[in-house]
Amino acid sequence: MVNEYAYCPRLAYLEWVQGEWAESADTVEGSHAHRRVDRGGGTLPDAGDTGDSDKLHARSVTLSSERLGLIARMDLIEAEDGRVVPVDYKRGKRPHVNGGAYEPERVQLCVQGLILRDQGYRCEEGVLYFVAGRERVRVPFDDELVAATEDAVSGLRRVASEGVIPPPLEDSPKCPRCSLVSICLPDEINHLSLLSRPELAPRPISVPGTDALPLYVQARGAKVAKSGENLVVSVKDEKVTSARLPETSQVVLMGSVYVTTPCLQELMWRGIPVTWHSHGGWFYGHTQGNGHKNVELRTAQYRASFDEDTCLRFAKDLVRAKIMNSRTLLRRNWKGPDSSHDTMIELRDDSRRAARARSLSVLLGVEGTGAARYFRAFPSMISEGLRAGGAAFDFEKRNRRPPTDPVNALLSFAYSLLVRAWTVTLAAVGFDPFRGLYHQPRYGRPALALDLMEPFRPLIADSVVVQVINNGEVQPADFRTAAGSVALTAGGRRSLIAAFERRLGHEVVHPLFGYRVSYRRLMEMQARLLGRFLLGEIPAYPNFMTR
Repeated sequence: MVNEYAYCPRLAYLEWVQGEWAESADTVEGSHAHRRVDRGGGTLPDAGDTGDSDKLHARSVTLSSERLGLIARMDLIEAEDGRVVPVDYKRGKRPHVNGGAYEPERVQLCVQGLILRDQGYRCEEGVLYFVAGRERVRVPFDDELVAATEDAVSGLRRVASEGVIPPPLEDSPKCPRCSLVSICLPDEINHLSLLSRPELAPRPISVPGTDALPLYVQARGAKVAKSGENLVVSVKDEKVTSARLPETSQVVLMGSVYVTTPCLQELMWRGIPVTWHSHGGWFYGHTQGNGHKNVELRTAQYRASFDEDTCLRFAKDLVRAKIMNSRTLLRRNWKGPDSSHDTMIELRDDSRRAARARSLSVLLGVEGTGAARYFRAFPSMISEGLRAGGAAFDFEKRNRRPPTDPVNALLSFAYSLLVRAWTVTLAAVGFDPFRGLYHQPRYGRPALALDLMEPFRPLIADSVVVQVINNGEVQPADFRTAAGSVALTAGGRRSLIAAFERRLGHEVVHPLFGYRVSYRRLMEMQARLLGRFLLGEIPAYPNFMTR
């Protein structure tokens, strides 16, 4: 952490105080470079026994200093002729600047030297060993470096005790290679801050690609087990399919699906959530490990949820974004014989009324009016041959619990998938998904997930429903009717899930930041931006409104 503070105080705060962490190619490579010294080996003699000894090596030694209040695991310690030398392994090659060592690495090495001194050892220098180049760089522990190290230690403690996250670096070359850039969002925060320089547009660095995708299991009586690095799905003890654990972002279980205890433990250890649904898709909840450590974020969330002004300001922007995105979806997909001009004007007026609402009750009325207007126009997005004259996808109005026609069945299932995705995303970022700012708390209802999904209902869920109908991905045979309710069959659910996941992978140009980002990554970004708003780093939560 002292190394991270010397590199970037904000990075150290995110990792140490807020408990953030993310792997990158550099961190994985660094772990690989340390694999030998991490195994341990050798013996470090007591401080008084190093005088006449031959050269000794001790690997992976953990020591601490009460004076400094620090603990360090040292990669390698060499002892000879009464002196000890800490050796710190670094991936890559020696930099050809600053004497072959950057300041954070010199400070980190000096911390090890100071701890060794406090343990009674004679330690005058350290060594940085660069694995790729197989080079050793000597680092003398002179007075200047010791002073800089002690300043870094006290600075880190001060920042942590004050409880105020340091501002992000501005246009820094350090940010693109930082493993936490997609969490820190330095360019985005600076862009949204009132103190930012508008000429600095965000660089497209906060959206690293990922190959991890959800694994859906809905076969009745299926079992999910672990075999090495794979998840194995079987039905009646016959293997059906498998998925690699490193390529799995979450496991979605629908109906009576069994997960073995070793498998569940492995998923929790890796931070892969398991979400539970009824066979028809109703979201029950999710299982994860210990959860996120960011207490600061949840404290800010709870504080804001009890502030009526904050809730109203947040909710007005949320409803306005939902109405405007609904308007955009209608405008893009209008297939009705009549002009959409009047509906577009009415929805625009609804969005303006939402912005002027003086209370949450008034806002709820505006949202209800806008939703009714939108769903009256919803059939205009479905091809006429599929909805006219009592066709299978005829749609009159929105209804649920239970849905009474195929279109409503599709909408309900798509919304269930969306609320599940938002619940998992918010929990992964560190929020309590069940404490909202607009939707009021109710037993078992993920209110904050329902809040943030509002602007994305038309962009993701409704768009997917329109697509699967018009493209023929779902057919009348994919529904079953019982006692006046309509539900999807297993095949229909598979088709909708596939379209939903494709939609999450679809890239759009962010209207504020100007770079391309998938909806899956965008949801995480929006959750993190909400955190930055609640923690006071940006003046308002920037809702996503597509063009």
